[in-house]
Order: sequence, then C-alpha cells, then structure tokens
Amino acid sequence: MNQPFNEFDKISKIVTEFPKASDLFKSYRIDFCCGGNRPLIEAIKEKNLNVEEVLTKLNTLYHESKQINEADIDYNKASNKELIAHIVNKHHHFLNEELPLLSPYVTKVMRVHGQSHPHLVRLHKLFFDLKTELEQHTWKEEAVDFKLILEHEQNPTAENRNKLNKIVEELESDHNSAGNILKELREITNDFTPPVEACGTYRLVYQRLEALEADTFQHIHLENNILFNRVIERD
Repeated sequence: MNQPFNEFDKISKIVTEFPKASDLFKSYRIDFCCGGNRPLIEAIKEKNLNVEEVLTKLNTLYHESKQINEADIDYNKASNKELIAHIVNKHHHFLNEELPLLSPYVTKVMRVHGQSHPHLVRLHKLFFDLKTELEQHTWKEEAVDFKLILEHEQNPTAENRNKLNKIVEELESDHNSAGNILKELREITNDFTPPVEACGTYRLVYQRLEALEADTFQHIHLENNILFNRVIERD
C-alpha cells in the first residue's frame, strides 16, 4: 500500500493535505497548531510514541477516507435501494463522523479568538444549529423516510403516496434550512478564507467547514434532484 506520509513530513503539511489527520494527532496529544511547523518524527520522539504505529494509523486513515470519498455510483442506473445505500454509507457516514469531531475545534477557536474576531461567535452558533439539524434529519431518514420509499416501491398505495409527498416536502424544507446556514457560514468567513495571522486550528476549522459544505451540497443534490424526483409526482 502506498504511504503518502512519512515521519519527516511536517505536521502542518500533513494536516493541510489531510485535515482528518488532526483527529489522530489530537488522540496522541501531538500539537498540530502552534507546534505544527516541525517534522512529525520530532513530536513522536517527544511523546515517546512508536513511529511505525503512528505512521500506520495515519496512512490507513488516509486510505480509508479516500476509499469512502471515491465510492461513487452511476446515479442514473442505480436502483432506489442502491442510491439510498450510497447516501447512507457515504454522506450520512461522513456527517456522523465529522460533526462530533469538528465540534471541539469550533468551540476552541471561538474561545481563543472570539474576542478579536467576533464573527466566530456567530460561526459557533451556526455550526451547532447545523449539527443538530443534520443529526436529527439523517436519523429520521434512516429510521422512517427511506424505509417508506422502499416500501412504496414494492407495494405502491395511495396512502403511501400521500405520506411520501408530505415527507419529501418536509425533507426539502430541512435541506433549504441547512443550505441557508452553510451559505451564511461561507459569507461570514469570507469564503472560508482565514485571516493571515490565523493559527493552525483556526485554518483547520475553515478547511473542514468548506469540506462539510461540499459534501452536504452533494448529499442534498442526490436526494432533491434524483431520489425524490423518482418517488413523487412533481407539478
């Protein structure tokens, strides 16, 4: 297996190229923020860590994340069941993993820099509003909505059709709400462009918020424009 990172790569470079590395470094108490401008090997030795173990976990995490991101399908040929499985395995999985991991970084940046950068207080509120919305939304999709879509496909009834029309209306409203939050996040962060003097954690938050935006918009597109168009009658 190709090893994209080695012990001589700078910590800051690794996190810039692969933001999720920050979660691994945090678990090892490796400073990727103020102490990020040095080779990984220095931090490993300082913490008395096993070089092979850290590198194996880092590179494995990279390849696992890459596999999930590349796990695409032909949306036009996929069945509803296959499309739903793709949405759950790729986009819901991403949210279930990323939202709780990103949360402490958002809070830390607000606490450290919020006084001199007041928009970070608004960013903090928007992010946690979005987190709550998306967690509840994806849970309901998996527990109720997707099951009804597949049930109606196998046994179409007027009752299920009416339920589906109402559910899709609610889900699209949720999508609009999440989209509006993401648009405001982009606006108040100047297109996710950190200040010149921003520390590593500050930059990491912006980078991961932009990745969250990209994944969520693709997620919404698959549901609104492909899946829902198949299962309800549009006017």
